[in-house]
Amino acid sequence: MPDDETQILSHGTEPRTAADFPTPTQSPAGWTIKLVMVGIVLAALNLRPAITSLGPLLEEVQQSLGMSDSVAGLLTSVPSLCFAVFGILAPRLARRFGPGAIVCAGMVAIAAGLLIRPFAGGTVGFLAASALALMGIAVSNVLMPVIVKRYFPDRVGSMTGLYSMALALGTSLAAAVTVPLTHSMGDNWHWGLGVWAALAVVAVVPWVALVRDRSATAAQEAQASRTSAQPAPPAIRITRSRTAWALACFFGLQATAAYITMGWMPQIFRDAGVSASTAGVLLAVTMAMGVPLAFVIPRLATRMKNQGPIVAVLGACGLVGYAGLFLAPAGGAWAWALLLGIANCSFPLALTMIGMRSRTGAGVVRLSAFAQSTGYLLSIPGPLLVGVLYEHSGSWGLPIALMAGLMVPQIAVGILAGRDRTIEDECGMRD
Repeated sequence: MPDDETQILSHGTEPRTAADFPTPTQSPAGWTIKLVMVGIVLAALNLRPAITSLGPLLEEVQQSLGMSDSVAGLLTSVPSLCFAVFGILAPRLARRFGPGAIVCAGMVAIAAGLLIRPFAGGTVGFLAASALALMGIAVSNVLMPVIVKRYFPDRVGSMTGLYSMALALGTSLAAAVTVPLTHSMGDNWHWGLGVWAALAVVAVVPWVALVRDRSATAAQEAQASRTSAQPAPPAIRITRSRTAWALACFFGLQATAAYITMGWMPQIFRDAGVSASTAGVLLAVTMAMGVPLAFVIPRLATRMKNQGPIVAVLGACGLVGYAGLFLAPAGGAWAWALLLGIANCSFPLALTMIGMRSRTGAGVVRLSAFAQSTGYLLSIPGPLLVGVLYEHSGSWGLPIALMAGLMVPQIAVGILAGRDRTIEDECGMRD
């Protein structure tokens, strides 16, 4: 993996801005690196509880707020919509305020949204507060690979694995304990959902410290910018890159599968006769598979020139899991949960490929924003369509068939995205 910061300084790939990560005149202090690691882990823990805490309680929320299945399907599509819309804004915001400040603001938005959501009153308020939390998740999603690339250019695989493990841990923890927490609070789903705001508040602390420390770093970066005499060539036209499009489609299809799973899988098990608490644990098992695998897969991916074989194996597990969910949802529930958990590890693989498909920090900024925003835009219809198909067919046959069908193009575009090439090469920006 080339040192992206050296590339930026030596080739002048982009204008010298905070978000494009020119190398400071001095390396970050040791305590700063440790604080960044803590911040990354705590931020990652908060990037999914807003979603997976809702799945096990979706039936109670629907009944309390008077939601139809179609509106509930819209609710499960809100994450993708927010990630697409606000993810596009992340690079511009990062250039203006710095990526650390935007992640800090994202954690504040998550905390506020999760605290307000259960008590907003009515479906519209619930959706609006959810959108606030998801806005914070969206910008943090886009900027996490950028921060990893900047502070750990020689450890992209291991740090992406650490980040992905923390994300999977937060995802599974929210799925597993939300129902028991709700029971312990008098079966009040409002408090069962609202308690997750506390975790986001904790995550704000290290990012506030990093933002306060940024003044010295910003001065160093400004000095580096002034002393660089080389003009910056035109920006990367990322839409010309086939790899960027393949990665965006792969990201979108894996996101579709993930949000359908997080939003609807507990209900599939509950309709098959599984209790609400067990359905939540099954979702937690699915999400928990990402804890060990999210560390292994990125490290393995960075050691391979072509990540296509990993894509194929993960996709095959997904197809088998969906087949089992169709044929015997309750009888083999634990096996299907495990297999779908393995398939969901396409997310850390996609993040790793974002870091590998560009030689520069500036390229990673653009590729991350493009792949995630475009991908989440493509994933919007999936969860909504599942809700509509379920409401009108009265069974889970058609929705599960849709999930399995989407896995085939996911494998195809993932293999294309996994080829050993960079967006700079495809856009004619060779050294």
